[in-house]
Amino acid sequence: MSTHVGVLALQGAFAKHIEMLRSLGAVGVEIREPADLHGLDALILPGGESTTISRMLVRWGLIDPIRALIAARLPVFGTCAGLIHLADHLVHWDDMPRIGGLHLSVARNAYGRQIESFEAALAIEIHGAPEFRSPPFNGIFIRAPQILPESVGDDLRVLCRFEGVPVLIRQENILGGSFHPELSGDDRLHAWFLREMVKPGGSR
Repeated sequence: MSTHVGVLALQGAFAKHIEMLRSLGAVGVEIREPADLHGLDALILPGGESTTISRMLVRWGLIDPIRALIAARLPVFGTCAGLIHLADHLVHWDDMPRIGGLHLSVARNAYGRQIESFEAALAIEIHGAPEFRSPPFNGIFIRAPQILPESVGDDLRVLCRFEGVPVLIRQENILGGSFHPELSGDDRLHAWFLREMVKPGGSR
């Protein structure tokens, strides 16, 4: 049975996520309206321009249906702007409409502007996943959000830190990262998400 993973396709780097999912044998489904959410096994919220995505989430009535799916335990992976839209609290931007669900605070663009984007070798540490031990994961940070370390409670597991700050976390059925794994050419994180967090046919 094929795994059907929705990728929010309103704006941003959704196509690269879909390419990576398909290379791993999953079915990537572009999500643009509530009807597209039917029958998914998981959902990815990609990077992009968070305020633009916020406006489109509101315009297309997607916030409440996605919240309902998360509450029903659908596995969700938010990268960069996707992490912003999953955060319960935003520094200076807390009134921006978003999905929420992750019990932490995030600062938008905390790593700098577009011209200050960078790559970093990340040591991802996930119990039972030796594939991350070597080589390091190439983290691509583009106008990246920063997770406030003091906001990370006991219900979240930090899977990777960069310069002491969490950049990859898990809270039950939600995975969130500050970086762009879909642009790295490294499919290990997507493969782990599919293998460990997604059950094919689980929501259909």
